[in-house]
Parts: sequence; structure tokens; C-alpha cells
Amino acid sequence: MGNNAGGIGANLPTARQRATWQRSAVVEALAKRHDFVSAQDLHTLIVADDTRIGLATVYRALRDLEATGSVDVLQAGAGARLFRLRAADGHRHYLICRSCGRSRPVDSQDVEEWAERVTADTGFAAVEHTVELTGVCSGCRPRPDTGGEPASPLGSGRDTTTRRAGDGAS
Repeated sequence: MGNNAGGIGANLPTARQRATWQRSAVVEALAKRHDFVSAQDLHTLIVADDTRIGLATVYRALRDLEATGSVDVLQAGAGARLFRLRAADGHRHYLICRSCGRSRPVDSQDVEEWAERVTADTGFAAVEHTVELTGVCSGCRPRPDTGGEPASPLGSGRDTTTRRAGDGAS
């Protein structure tokens, strides 16, 4: 599952942004990831690849990439944000495992149509939306034949508070 069908060049700066080796390093590191990653973890990956770059520079590059629509951003627990290169075909929604953080894009045409209807019905302009779907992937789901242990005990350490559909909470 590639996360940038249009190639790395599709996520490089626009004319109003200065092209820098630091931003290129951030884009290249994101391109190597298939799942969402925090700015801190991305910084660690870049530095481990013998590239000297500051954490603040990584944050600035991610902010610029977000402003141009080049990355998808998720809100994780405790205000943390996770990043992933946006696919060339545009905005997506993801289903994310609460245990290991794995993600997969989901068909979200109904959500997009609903957001467009709400925009038209209310007269609001420039409406944005955030939809977060979380669950437990098959690799992390407890298996009865292992005494309830997950098939693959990966923990992301992320703290997320969610409501399940139909739990009565609104």
C-alpha cells in the first residue's frame, strides 16, 4: 500500500515555499513510511539516517506540507499530531488501530457527500471536517486460542479516547 502514488515530487514545495534540503529530507522520510508518524519519530528517523536536522525544522516542514495539502494529519491522544504523505488522488479518511497505530484508507464518499450537503444546507462557507475511525486490527485483536493474547503484541503507547458508534454517547 503506497502512500504517495504521485511520487515524492508531488509533495515538494509550491512556488511560494522555498525548496530546502531539510524539507526534502522530511518528504523522503515520510515517503518511506506506510503509516502515520509523529514529528518526533520522524525527526528520529531522519537523524538516524545521518542527516543533521533540528526538531523545530521538522515541525516547520510538516506545517508547510500541511498548508499545501501534501500530508494527511491525525489528532492523536494528548494533542499529538501524526502525519502521512497524502496520496496523489487527494484527501482520504483512515481506519486506525488503537493498539499498534496501523492505518488503512477507507472509502469515504458518503462522508464527503454529507459534508457537502451540510455546507449547502447551512449556508456556511469553507467548511472543513475531521472524521476519525479507530478499531483494533486483526494482528492486535485477542485470539481465543492464545488465552486472549493479541496475535501480535505491538503497542504504540498512544492514549486515545474515543466513543464507539451506538454507545449512547453524543
